[in-house]
Amino acid sequence: MDSEEQHILSFKTLGLILAALLLLTGITIAVSYFDLGIFNIFIALGIACTKVSLVLLFFMHLKYEGKAIRRSFIGTIFFLFIMISFMFWDYAFRH
Repeated sequence: MDSEEQHILSFKTLGLILAALLLLTGITIAVSYFDLGIFNIFIALGIACTKVSLVLLFFMHLKYEGKAIRRSFIGTIFFLFIMISFMFWDYAFRH
């Protein structure tokens, strides 16, 4: 028998996470029909980041991992933020 503790989520929790993911997908689709100018991309990225975080935390059990895994996740998000910022910066100053 493994000495590691198993983290089994209840069906209720998994169902709530699934419902949240479906709701966020619906919001993404609904927002795509409105012209909010430059805010469309920020809203879409915000919703996508929220969905990814839910999947990583609950379905991939990142919530229950050690500090090293959490720090690498935060570092990855920070690096992604920098890369997306460079993309927007490049697009803003293109002629």
